[in-house]
Amino acid sequence: MNRLNRILHVDGDSFFASCEIALEPKLEGRPVWVGGGRRGDGIVIAANRAAKQFGIATGMACFEAKARCPKGVLCRPHYDEYRRLSHEMFHILEQYAPTLVPVSIDEGFLDLTSLAQHVWRDTTPMDYLRAIGERIRREVKLPVSGGLANSAKLAKLATDAGKPGFLEVAPGTEKEFLRDRPVREMSGIAKRRERALSALGAKTFGDVAALPSMLLKQKFGIWGQQLWLFANGQWHEPLLLEVKDRTTISSSTTLPYDEPDYEAALTFLLSEATRLVGQLRREQLQARELGLTIRFCDFTETGAGHRFQHPQFQNSVINRVVEEIFRALMGRQWKPVRQIRLTFWNLSRLDTQPTLWGTTPAERWVALDEAAHKLNSVFGQPDKPALMTGAQLALRQVDKAHEQPKAKCPFVPQREIVKKLWGTDADPLANKSQWDKHFAR
Repeated sequence: MNRLNRILHVDGDSFFASCEIALEPKLEGRPVWVGGGRRGDGIVIAANRAAKQFGIATGMACFEAKARCPKGVLCRPHYDEYRRLSHEMFHILEQYAPTLVPVSIDEGFLDLTSLAQHVWRDTTPMDYLRAIGERIRREVKLPVSGGLANSAKLAKLATDAGKPGFLEVAPGTEKEFLRDRPVREMSGIAKRRERALSALGAKTFGDVAALPSMLLKQKFGIWGQQLWLFANGQWHEPLLLEVKDRTTISSSTTLPYDEPDYEAALTFLLSEATRLVGQLRREQLQARELGLTIRFCDFTETGAGHRFQHPQFQNSVINRVVEEIFRALMGRQWKPVRQIRLTFWNLSRLDTQPTLWGTTPAERWVALDEAAHKLNSVFGQPDKPALMTGAQLALRQVDKAHEQPKAKCPFVPQREIVKKLWGTDADPLANKSQWDKHFAR
C-alpha cells in the first residue's frame, strides 16, 4: 500500500518587514514597511500585518504609506541581513524532514511523508508544525506560516488560507477544502487560463470538479487532466529537488542619481556586464543573446538586443557588443540616465573539460573566475572588494557614489539557494533512506 504524500509548505510572513523587526526588536507591534528605490523611500516592497491594516500594500508610494499611517515606520532595505536570516531559517527547516526544496528567499517545501509512520506516532501533525514555527520564531525571530497537504500546490493554497499560522488539509478532505476556492489562487493559472476556465463556467475548483475530465483534456491537454484530478482531491505528487540551469540572467539598477554623463553610465554598464558574465562562467554557462534597456529621467526608455553567431563567454567579445549597442542607442539622446537594465538569455552549457592537447580557454576562464570569487569572499568586503576589474575601478574613480554599491535584491534562483545551503549544486539529499532509518530509531 502506498503511503500518502504529506507535503509541508513554509512561508515567511511579510518577510522583509519581519526581518527589520528581528533586527530592531523595538519595532515589534508597530506598523512597519520597507521602502525601495534609490534612497529607500520610493515604493513599498514589503509591509507587516499591522501596516496592512492601514491599507498599505506592496507597490504603493512610501509618501502615500506615511500619509495613511503617520505613526508607522519606514525602513530602508538591508538585503545582506535578509539573506543571513533566510539562511538561518532554512538550516532549521532542513533538520525536520528528509527533503527540503527552497523556492525563494523566504519560501520552501518539506516532504514529511515518512514522518507519518514514525514521528507522528507520539504527536500530531499540527503540533509538529507548530513546533517548527515556534523554533524559527525563537531562534531567528521570524514569524512563519505553513500548510500541510498531499501535494505542493495544495500545501501552498493551505498556507494562504491559514495565515497567520498553520493549516492542515487532512487526507480525504481535499475536495471539500477546494470546493469554494477560486481557481485563480492556484499557481500556474494566469489570466488567459482563468478566462478560458470561466468560459466553461468554472470559476471555483468545485466547478472544475463537476466538469467532464475529457472536456478539460480536449481544451487544455495534460494540464487539464491534472487540474481535474487536483480539483477532485486526487492529485498526489512527490516532492523532488530538481536543480536546473538558469535560463536567463539580468541586472536592473537605478543609478544613485540621474546621470548626465553618458561615459560614466557606460563605465557602470561595462562593470555590470563583467559581473554577470563572470557569474555565468562560474555556473559553466554562456549566452547567445543579450538585451540592453536604458531608462531616462522622464521614465521614457530606449533599448536594443543582439544575437551572437555562437554562444559567448568572454568579456572581450561581449563588452565590445554592449558598448556598440550603448553608443548606438545614446547617439542622439540628451536626457540623464536613470536606470540601466542588461539581460542575457538563450543560455547553453559551457564546455570546461580538458582535451588531449591541454586545457581549454573556457576551463581557464572558469578557474580564474572561481579564484577571484573565492578571494573576494574571503578577503573582500561589500565596499572594498579584494579584486576589481578595470571597469569597476574606473567606475569608483569617476563617481564616488559607486564606492559603496547598492545591495542587490536577494531573489536568487533555486540552484543558488541550494548551493549556499549545502555547498553543492548536486542533490544533497540522496541519503533519504538514512532519514527513514533515523526516524525508525
